[in-house]
Amino acid sequence: MLDVYYWPTPNGHKITLFLEESELEYNLVPVNINFGEQFAPEFLKIAPNNRMPAIVDHHPTDGGDPISVFESGAILLYLAEKHGRFMPRDVRGRFEVVQWLMWQMGGLGPMLGQTHHFVAYAPEQIPYAVDRYVNEAGRLYAVLNKRLTDREFIATDYSIADMACYPWIARHERQRQRLDDFPEVKRWFEAIGARPATTRAYLKAKPFRVPPTLSTEAKKILFGQNASTVR
Repeated sequence: MLDVYYWPTPNGHKITLFLEESELEYNLVPVNINFGEQFAPEFLKIAPNNRMPAIVDHHPTDGGDPISVFESGAILLYLAEKHGRFMPRDVRGRFEVVQWLMWQMGGLGPMLGQTHHFVAYAPEQIPYAVDRYVNEAGRLYAVLNKRLTDREFIATDYSIADMACYPWIARHERQRQRLDDFPEVKRWFEAIGARPATTRAYLKAKPFRVPPTLSTEAKKILFGQNASTVR
């Protein structure tokens, strides 16, 4: 059995996308980041960066003790390698997927996350910051659009690279991006959204839906972290 420490954020959705596509059994363990549950000592043992998602695999392939993995990209790699799904086995195909996964982890996710913050959550609107991140979001959309001009998916076939990117593109309106401006991204996004596993993955989020606006206390928890909050 696989325990998935989860909250319905883009990074959380990445993992349920893989698991639903693979039709694997798993146990969702909610980590309500708005209430600070990511700082619980038992969670920090498996996710020392106090971020979700994280997993605990109670049946690793080596037959040993349970394996815990944190960071969504690392989790996708772990699951893909263990189950032989959504990752090519040849070196060229494998690293085509890996480099786009790293693009999402190092660029698309962090930049769109900052866009969300300055557009929707910052206590004051800072035009320079909003313009900076909205423009960078548009640049990244354009990179993805160019990549998709001659292929159905980001790599040769549907892969963990697509699973990593899709949940971030799902919030395009919050990033002030119009999918009509990126027709290849729109076509790709709609195709993934129509997959039955995508529907199932997003249904898993329904019991944990968060309000459209955060409370003052939730903002303090999410955006008030510094060196002293590392436990």
